[in-house]
Amino acid sequence: KRFARQHLYLALLQNIFMKKHWLGLPVLFALIIICCSYKLKFSEPEIKWMNWKEVQEAQKKEHRKVLVDVYTSWCGWCKQMDRTTYKNPEIIKYISDNFYAVKFDAETQETISLNGKEYKYVAEGMRGYNELAAQILNGQMGYPTSVFMEADFKAIFPVPGFKEAKEFETILNYVSTD
Repeated sequence: KRFARQHLYLALLQNIFMKKHWLGLPVLFALIIICCSYKLKFSEPEIKWMNWKEVQEAQKKEHRKVLVDVYTSWCGWCKQMDRTTYKNPEIIKYISDNFYAVKFDAETQETISLNGKEYKYVAEGMRGYNELAAQILNGQMGYPTSVFMEADFKAIFPVPGFKEAKEFETILNYVSTD
């Protein structure tokens, strides 16, 4: 649909400028405004992913459980979960209403401070890992893994592997109820 719409706009612009209509410039500006407002008005909702510092600040204002998406840059199933499960409108709404969401690269070399403790990068072989990833994954370094935490950052449990939206929604419902 988007390609057809863009092709139509392009054909219209070519027609206007090829015939040297005096309305060409105002029409061009009108089309730009329409396209921009359409994009802003109808942009898809997204999960507001936070980093560890942001989620700790947010917890000071309102306590919520935390969903941590533990991933790596090379993980194909992590990317699939980003493209499907985390793009599902029901999943987005449920996470936004009930959790703080943290996107966490398990191989980050950045030192992370959480609850007064610092977690550093550990070099191991060709790849390493962050100590926080090892802790919240209970040493089971598989990706993707969704880790659910209480508002005080105590792990509830990790859920390893790719999950379709329907299955993930069931897990979210279970975790969000006390």
